[in-house]
Amino acid sequence: MTTPASLMVCLTAGTPDDARLMLVADLAARLKATKVIGISARQPIQIYGSPDMHVPPKFVSWDLEQIDKELKVTEQHFRSVLEGKVATLEWRSTVVTYGSIADYVAEQMRAADLVISAPQEGGALLDRSRYVDVADLVLRAGRPVLVVASTEDKLDLQDVLVGWKDTREARRAVEDALPLLKLADRVTVVEIADTEDLADARSRTEDVVGWLAKHGVSASARAVASADQEAGQLGKMAKELDAGLVVGGAYGHTRLREWVLGGITRELLLRPTRCSLVSH
Repeated sequence: MTTPASLMVCLTAGTPDDARLMLVADLAARLKATKVIGISARQPIQIYGSPDMHVPPKFVSWDLEQIDKELKVTEQHFRSVLEGKVATLEWRSTVVTYGSIADYVAEQMRAADLVISAPQEGGALLDRSRYVDVADLVLRAGRPVLVVASTEDKLDLQDVLVGWKDTREARRAVEDALPLLKLADRVTVVEIADTEDLADARSRTEDVVGWLAKHGVSASARAVASADQEAGQLGKMAKELDAGLVVGGAYGHTRLREWVLGGITRELLLRPTRCSLVSH
C-alpha cells in the first residue's frame, strides 16, 4: 500500500469516542494523510412477529428521528475533535434498511486507503443495529483495517509484530502495513511452524525481512517451534515484545450466510485489548 492519503474512521452512532479520534488525528499527521472521512450508520428497530402484525407509524417515525439525532451528534463530535488537525474532513452516514452496517462501510471504502475501527466487543455482538461487525468488515472492505484498542489515543509503533504465514493474505497484510512499518522502531517477523518445518520457516521469514529491507524497513526474523495453539503462541510473543501493533492476514470462509474467521484472526487480531492491522 502506498502511503495513505485518505483515512476513514468508523464511529458508533450516539457514542462519543475521543480516544479513537485523537489516535486518528495523530496517525493522519504521522502518515501525512490529507483527508479523514468519518462514517457511521444505524439500522432501524427490527420488528419481529406475524406478517400481519401492525406497527404504529408514529413508532417508526420516532425511531427514525432518534437515529437522525444520534448520527448528527456523532458527526458534530467528529468535526469538533478533528477540526484544525486534518486538512480535509468529510462525513458519511446512513440508515441501513438492507444488509449490514459492515456492508455500508465496506462500500464506502472506495474513497479511502485505510479504515480505523474499534474492536468487536460485547456490545457489538449483541446489537448489530448500532455496531459494525469488524470481522465482517475485514473480509468485505478490500482495504486494510486498523483495529484499535478502545483505550488507545495514539498508535504505539515502538515494537511491531508481523505474524507470518506463507499465504496470499499474509503477503497482502505486510504490503498494506508498509507505511506503518516504516514508522516503527523495531519490527519482528514471526512464523510458528512444526519442528520439522522450522528450517523452511526461517528461510521464509528471512525472505520477508529481505523484502522489507528493500522497502526501507529494518526487521528481524524469528521461526518458533509450535508448542501450543498458534494464536496463543503469537499472543505470548506479542506480550513478550510489548508489541503496540500486530500485523496479520485474515483467514476466513463462508458457512451458510455467515463469515467465519480462523482462530488467528479471531483470537489474536481482533482482541479489544490490542491494536492490529488486518488484511484479507
